Amino acid sequence: MLSLTGKRYDTSETVRLRIEAGRIRFIEIIDARGEERNLPYLAPGLFDLQINGFRGVWFGQPELTSQQVVDTVLPHFQFGVTRLCPTLITNSFENLANGFRALREACEQNADVARMVPGFHLEGPYISPEDGPRGAHASKHVRPADWNEFSRLQEISGDRIRLVTLAPEVPGAIEFIRRAVDVGVVIAIGHTAATPEQIQAGVDAGATLSTHLGNGAHGMIRRHPNYIWEQLAEPRLIPSMISDGHHLPKSVVQTIIKTKGSENTIITCDAAGLAGCAPGRYQIEGIEVEILPDGRIVLAGQQQLLAGSGLETDHCVSTAIDMAGISLKEAIDMAGRIPARALNFEPISLEPNSRADIIVFRDGGFGRHIELQATLSEGELKWGEI
Repeated sequence: MLSLTGKRYDTSETVRLRIEAGRIRFIEIIDARGEERNLPYLAPGLFDLQINGFRGVWFGQPELTSQQVVDTVLPHFQFGVTRLCPTLITNSFENLANGFRALREACEQNADVARMVPGFHLEGPYISPEDGPRGAHASKHVRPADWNEFSRLQEISGDRIRLVTLAPEVPGAIEFIRRAVDVGVVIAIGHTAATPEQIQAGVDAGATLSTHLGNGAHGMIRRHPNYIWEQLAEPRLIPSMISDGHHLPKSVVQTIIKTKGSENTIITCDAAGLAGCAPGRYQIEGIEVEILPDGRIVLAGQQQLLAGSGLETDHCVSTAIDMAGISLKEAIDMAGRIPARALNFEPISLEPNSRADIIVFRDGGFGRHIELQATLSEGELKWGEI
């Protein structure tokens, strides 16, 4: 039986956790007066529903192998992530099929990957073709919603595609949403130029999330109505947001959280395949991009137009605290408990019988990022020291 002592992330009480057979079996509050300052915090592992790759590997790249998946997924333990949704963005059917095949094989062959990956995320290709809403997705692969194509991809994935991001205005989208929801696939609205009526039609059909709200949008839109206000005002939609300090200004992060509430807002890093790479210039499908020293990934030659996210989930948790003035508990839940609930996955908490996915860290307070010390998955140390 493994024992961990530290301060709860949600109450700051000093507790001792006892872990056995991958589960928290017992929690006791202990008297640590005079020693609290020396104890780390304990919290459930983070869950990011949108990770596109790492260290130069993209989950949708041609000829992706299952070993590349393993080598791309497992390093996320160092960022406190114990669960994630590998995300494939708009691409050809062949590349999507190969990516989902490699992901399925990795889950079947590697127990750590299987525990870490409860489902896959398909972002596109059923999105707006317009510049701005399309984001960095390749225009040549954007297409109408196609249930038959998705069904083939779902079969190849081993029925592991659990989240699809699409634009409700594309041909076939509303019927696609209905059919997906009927078989347990969660639908997010994203990369959209939809009218208010089209947003409402998508929600009425069963869409429940908004993917990285405020990004994947026109540089200039009507002040009102527009698709950002419409999603922000719709109580049935839970937005994810990229709180890395680059994708959204402080005022927008504050507005999203204040409007939706921390119980209905998700933090994602939306890490690109270049996350973890050194600063410099890189080629992506013929487009030159640059990683700046502060972690931004931009179109080469300027510093404003972003081409993906290079910062990870733990960074986004700390930055959300600083930008929005929320509590440690709220930020960690927004990057763990809330996305798991939104996708109907097993909840993980600091409670008896919960799966023992735990991060151990120190919190330096406002303006300082949390300092991770260890990550455990089902009670097994996967990164760091305890």
